[in-house]
Amino acid sequence: MATEIERKFLVKDMSFKALATSVVELAQGYLSTDADATVRVRTSGDSAWITVKSRNRGAVRGEWEYAVPVADAREMLDRCCGDRKIVKTRYIVDAGEGLNWEIDVFHGRHEGLVVAEIELPATDTPFARPEFIGREVTGNPAYYNSVLCKV
Repeated sequence: MATEIERKFLVKDMSFKALATSVVELAQGYLSTDADATVRVRTSGDSAWITVKSRNRGAVRGEWEYAVPVADAREMLDRCCGDRKIVKTRYIVDAGEGLNWEIDVFHGRHEGLVVAEIELPATDTPFARPEFIGREVTGNPAYYNSVLCKV
């Protein structure tokens, strides 16, 4: 089983943009928002994936991701997700020690929401918190994308 260990934080300011090593546009939607098995379809440019995630146990959960044809993913987003799609810009910022911050700037109905995530190799892995990092929201369902797609 693939395991994801991810910490999530609100972002205080947009200073991370100057530090970004890459920027990508993402569209995603959920085929299932069941807490025991969320199923997400995501596109970015000419790539697309389906991701299955198990229930969160703090910062840890199972995660399985598979590439799918972009045309199929776009059709799933249109037919199955409709206006519940999430559109965001992701900025990647080097966190040192082989880690990266992924900062998502949400668009549309979630305009103004900016969330930073860092994936860790172990739950006790230390990491530096840059100045732009605010309050931790790891484990807070209000900030799960699978919940945001419904509001």
